Amino acid sequence: MNKFGFSRLVLLIGCIICSSCTETKTNSTYEKPNVLFIAIDDLNDWVGCLKGHPQVKTPYIDRLASMGTLFTNAHTQSPICNPSRTSVLTGYRPSTTGIYGLSPWIREVPELKGLVTIPQYFTKNGYKTYSAGKIFHGGYGRRGTDSEFDSLGPGSGVKKQPRTKLAEETPRGNNPWVDWGSFPLQENEIQDYDVATWAVDVLRNKPEAPYFLSVGFFLPHVPLYAPESFFDLYPKETLQMSPMLENDRKDTPKASWYNHWDVPEPRWKWFQEQNQDSVFVQSYLASISFMDKQVGRVLDALNESGQAENTIIVLWSDHGFHLGEKEISGKNTLWERSTRVPLIFAGKRIGRGKTVSAPVELLDIYPTLNELCNFPEKKDLEGHSLVPQLTNAKSKRNWPAITTNNYQNHAVRTENWRYIQYANGSEELYDMKNDPNEWHNLIGVDVHKKWTDSLKKWIPRESKPPFVGNYQRILENRTGKVFWQGKEILPQDSIPGFN
Repeated sequence: MNKFGFSRLVLLIGCIICSSCTETKTNSTYEKPNVLFIAIDDLNDWVGCLKGHPQVKTPYIDRLASMGTLFTNAHTQSPICNPSRTSVLTGYRPSTTGIYGLSPWIREVPELKGLVTIPQYFTKNGYKTYSAGKIFHGGYGRRGTDSEFDSLGPGSGVKKQPRTKLAEETPRGNNPWVDWGSFPLQENEIQDYDVATWAVDVLRNKPEAPYFLSVGFFLPHVPLYAPESFFDLYPKETLQMSPMLENDRKDTPKASWYNHWDVPEPRWKWFQEQNQDSVFVQSYLASISFMDKQVGRVLDALNESGQAENTIIVLWSDHGFHLGEKEISGKNTLWERSTRVPLIFAGKRIGRGKTVSAPVELLDIYPTLNELCNFPEKKDLEGHSLVPQLTNAKSKRNWPAITTNNYQNHAVRTENWRYIQYANGSEELYDMKNDPNEWHNLIGVDVHKKWTDSLKKWIPRESKPPFVGNYQRILENRTGKVFWQGKEILPQDSIPGFN
């Protein structure tokens, strides 16, 4: 372990010990609010209240936003499932934990296995914790030896698939989950329906307060399957595609490709050549609307339970998703489409019908819930409570949003600017006010140097190297050489699926 890793470990252990000494102390005269914690996979800003796509229909999420506070400039700490969810649920940045890829699970890492996650902290403060669907990545947190939740419902995943892939063969491995399209499918043949049903049953049975109920929806993660009625909401004849610029990557460094060097999600060129681009967008939208209906079922059950007035609701997505922007599909980038996510707080002690445009991070969820629930402060957390913004939407934020994509690749997002720095030192700068599509990289333009200099100061000064026991989506720099998933990328190598 390097010097930074050891010092960080000592700090974490000390903070955990200090937390454990105080974390069960609560004010007995304070009525503890329930918490409904809704996580969504791969949902970018294509939500009605965020106006990310002009045709998207999300009436239930929009209703929730109108009931509470919507953060319109919220960003993930990592544009991939495991490190993003690890960050949200532990309160630490990927650069602190060293979790950058689809593994490992924190309980498998000696220096991380003692971290107190959000549900564990609720348990320590007198709550009963329930969970269904995808909260941690994959099956993490749901194994027989795990102790994250008191009660578990159905997990996430795919319940029914067609006999053969609807999209036929896709590049780089023909991953069975990289699929989309319409086929005869009932609502109860989708796993998210079962997840919502379990949560509805918990709420209808009026669990003893206080409770922490986490509900994780899988869609719009691939495969993008939904009942045909949801596809009918988006006729292909009138479907609008995202604004795109031809050769959009010509002013981005080659290092921008390294974080998604060889992934199962096809490049957008393939979609266009196979006439699958509009089908893919339609499938993504249909999946969003189906998921939104399941959110609505859970929210309606909460209202019917009679406990809504004493419940805090937080809804978030782990990261965004590209549908042609920057010439790719999927995630794993440091641009807006991959980092910007929905974040909504509603319920007890939260302003109604408010929007916050200041940049915030998913990392802020943990300290915010702690303050809203009157828990002892966990001073080791790296996020900042959003209670000032929930009280006054115009309250100033003193921090930008920082996203990390693999070791030493970072983006800094302020209200008007995005700065990106890659591990090899190459950079990008975007004026988000005048260029929201990030079509013009302003690095090297003298008049903007002051912005580059001010933004790069926020880049994490130290980062923990990645765990490499499993190479899924891990990028390494070994003495000047670049390795993707354990395989060296040579200078002469062409970009997979692009050239």
